[in-house]
Amino acid sequence: MRTRVKICGLTREADIASAVQAGADAIGFVFYPRSKRYLTPVQAAALRRTVPAFVDVVALFVDPDPADVRAVLEQVGPDLLQFHGNESVQDCTRYGARFLRAFRVGAPGLDTPDGLAESCRAYSEAAGWLFDSYSAAYGGSGQAFDHALLSTVRADTAARPIVLSGGLNADNVAAAIQVLRPWAIDLSSGVETAPGVKSADKIDALMRVVRQADGC
Repeated sequence: MRTRVKICGLTREADIASAVQAGADAIGFVFYPRSKRYLTPVQAAALRRTVPAFVDVVALFVDPDPADVRAVLEQVGPDLLQFHGNESVQDCTRYGARFLRAFRVGAPGLDTPDGLAESCRAYSEAAGWLFDSYSAAYGGSGQAFDHALLSTVRADTAARPIVLSGGLNADNVAAAIQVLRPWAIDLSSGVETAPGVKSADKIDALMRVVRQADGC
């Protein structure tokens, strides 16, 4: 199976081009105002026009106002929504759009394999379950989490596709792929020189390692 790759927190046209040329399957725009990678809908709409066919655009939110999500849907036209905060099932499904549900592994209630799996099961309508580390930054922290906490989720035959995030980079992603065999991986800080500034060299190196880990 080929591991899909999403590069998140993009803020520059050149970085989108680097991600696309390296073979990324998806790119992510952050609509969380407290993030250093935050984009307005107007900024994201301009960048979205540079994304070619067959590369998905993912819009990341943290406990958003519904009006803000609708503005992004109308102005940017993302392929997927990603909810990274404390959103309920209703919060995620109310827009009639495909979505990823992110879980901050290690947070209270998400700090045991069974507790994490129980929380995931409520979001059975998600296109995928994304697992990130627990931090105040809501993603992009560069911190990893204990992958053993995914054991119950991985054993669940009804689990949604697993998207692995949290502290991944070219040095550690091969081991994670070989052990967990996730549907996709999601990186931000692991391919950056500064928050929101991606490195073409780091993206290329990451993609090479992923393909080697897949046996391609």
